[in-house]
Amino acid sequence: MVKRERGVKSPPAYPLTVPQSLEDQTRASEPGRAEQQAQLLERAEVRDVVAWMRLLIDPRDAAAAVRALARPPIELRQVDLARVIQIARRGKLEVVAALAAAMESPQLPPEARERIARFLELHRWAAGGLDTVRADLFVGRLIERLGMRRRQLLAADGEDAQRLAGLAGLCELAEEFVGSTPRPTARALAIQLMAASEEKPGRGDTPAAPENDRAETGPHGGEQPAEDRAQTNRAKSSRQTLTETPNGTLQTTLQTMREEVLKDVARIAGRLGELRLDTEVDVSHGVVRYLELLKLAALAERPESETAPKALEDVNARLKTAMTPLQREIYESSPLDELLRGDHAQDGQHSGPARAQALAAQATAARDEPTLEAFLPRKGEGVVVSASDVETYRRCPLRYKFARVLKIPTEQTQSQRFGIVVHQVLERFHSAEGEEAHGAWGTLQELLDLLDTAWRRAGLGEGPRERELREKARRALTRYHERLREEPAQPLWFERSFAFDLGPHHVRGRVDRVDRLPGGGYELIDYKTGYPKTPEELGEDIQLSLYAIAAREAWGLQDTRESYYYVLDDRKVPVPRKGEADAEWVRGAVLEAGAGIMAQNFEPTPSPAVCAMCDYRIVCPVAER
Repeated sequence: MVKRERGVKSPPAYPLTVPQSLEDQTRASEPGRAEQQAQLLERAEVRDVVAWMRLLIDPRDAAAAVRALARPPIELRQVDLARVIQIARRGKLEVVAALAAAMESPQLPPEARERIARFLELHRWAAGGLDTVRADLFVGRLIERLGMRRRQLLAADGEDAQRLAGLAGLCELAEEFVGSTPRPTARALAIQLMAASEEKPGRGDTPAAPENDRAETGPHGGEQPAEDRAQTNRAKSSRQTLTETPNGTLQTTLQTMREEVLKDVARIAGRLGELRLDTEVDVSHGVVRYLELLKLAALAERPESETAPKALEDVNARLKTAMTPLQREIYESSPLDELLRGDHAQDGQHSGPARAQALAAQATAARDEPTLEAFLPRKGEGVVVSASDVETYRRCPLRYKFARVLKIPTEQTQSQRFGIVVHQVLERFHSAEGEEAHGAWGTLQELLDLLDTAWRRAGLGEGPRERELREKARRALTRYHERLREEPAQPLWFERSFAFDLGPHHVRGRVDRVDRLPGGGYELIDYKTGYPKTPEELGEDIQLSLYAIAAREAWGLQDTRESYYYVLDDRKVPVPRKGEADAEWVRGAVLEAGAGIMAQNFEPTPSPAVCAMCDYRIVCPVAER
């Protein structure tokens, strides 16, 4: 879990002088208003507007840009979103600038460029009024331009009324802001809405722990509390019930498919009025989705004497006689039949519940959404994973998708940069000595000089908070240097890379430090800048347990023990050793995560601890009402 420095609060994301905050206004008015505002900002339609306003005041807010692009009226496909983000990362561009560059890319189909052009036009219009239009007028006009007040076709009972009520609540919030603010521009309101929507309950003031594999991934999350692991397991169990019986699969899929057909009808109908090149494909996908719903209903009504495989074959034959060639091609590419037949039970490496869950998600997902196969970290028959990848996927597969597949950029916090600087200083200090100079470490002054250099390069600044953090780092590195000279163990390797195959998957990473112990054997050490954990809290640790397997497989080190060294506290905490049973559990976790990634099973598994720390709340469907 990403932790902040104890007693050190992170600076506001937008350190601008603004009037009284919405939070202060609501607390000053009615006791229940703050809670009502929080609930309002969780509404999907309100989050759509907030995403646009966040993007307008901060072009670096990639998560807000992804929501604005993925939601109506733009609805850019995920595979095209992935290509745009790829262009942004390669060119070190903000997402909006990458969209302009993507208009010239041959990788994007014409319909994607049409949607991007529509987005850019809307973005130019909104940016033009950000500092000149009164906040309440701007919000009302933005809602109109996004077409959010139109009645939704085939909406569930009360759904339209709730959506319109949510939009009215946002407009009322903007009006209150105008009445209490000397300069009520849309920008000032956007800053306040961004702060309110980004508030993450339960986030403590503790230092950041850098990611296990910093070169490959983002900030590292810590051990998931027991109650949250239980909630995650309950969520997984609820998905697994889909495969318990054929009838259960059929009824669950029928219910989900019915809801998706209604959404598809409204979406496709909205596109028919546009000048598009893929109208025939859109209509064919809608027809096929309806025919699949008809198939599920027919199977549910089949006579008890008729076997499921026979009924499925018969229904398919009858439906195909009414299809066009394009519709038949779409129909036959669906994983729905595989799900209904239970073929996932005999699917080799990707068998069991994980495969069934993926099939269910694919069968009921939007059929015109291309696969993200090209953006998976594939190697050979499997995928490339690190310890942090496995931990991220186990905590929430959707978060893995955002971070590792779509690779939505996130801004590093001050505490995260602080942790990375400490790691870089230690890496450079030891690499300067070389592997031949064991025991002849550099001087303390050389170590502190490296800190000064890394601090400047990281742009951490020289304010009061930064000076306090810098002094904390100096004290910690001084203690580290003393311990290094006094410890009987002999440090052998620093930042040593490993790579090995586990089943069909390729595991790679780096170990911060490897010591040779006086009595024989080796110690694998990983640096942390967060709060120290107890050995009991590390009972289900994956990172160092996976490193122990790596030491055997990649380096031939059979006798190892593993410890986390908490640099700021000068404390080393060993990971409990459980023998081969622990190794088998870790292998199983890696294989399960790899199979889920390959099957593109990215269903969210929400829990309070994980969701509170997530950087993708604005784009996550679980975080909305």
